[in-house]
Amino acid sequence: MSIPPPDQADTPQSSPEDIKTHKAVAAASYILFFLPLLAARQSPFAMYHSNQGLVLLLTAIACNIVLGLIPLLGLLLVPLANLGILVLAILGILNAVNGYTKPLPLIGSLTILRHQA
Repeated sequence: MSIPPPDQADTPQSSPEDIKTHKAVAAASYILFFLPLLAARQSPFAMYHSNQGLVLLLTAIACNIVLGLIPLLGLLLVPLANLGILVLAILGILNAVNGYTKPLPLIGSLTILRHQA
């Protein structure tokens, strides 16, 4: 069983060496989105995952604020939203570790950080 090659349609300038070198930083960006900004600014692969991590963080903050304002029903919706955020973070980490640049479902098409070539 072989693993398919990474989908590099979103970051065509990512080389296999770049992906191999920066997998750990890219995976960590779903916990600390700014880590690639400090450690791997030159890496398109790491910066792609940094953007995904930042979008995920902002989505989590927005969901918690908006759903937290709903009386009673918010008590059920906030934990469900946080569970969904956790699932998206795990998907992102798995994509980074496997060398993929697949966007996260629902929110992955948003771009906040761009890599400077």
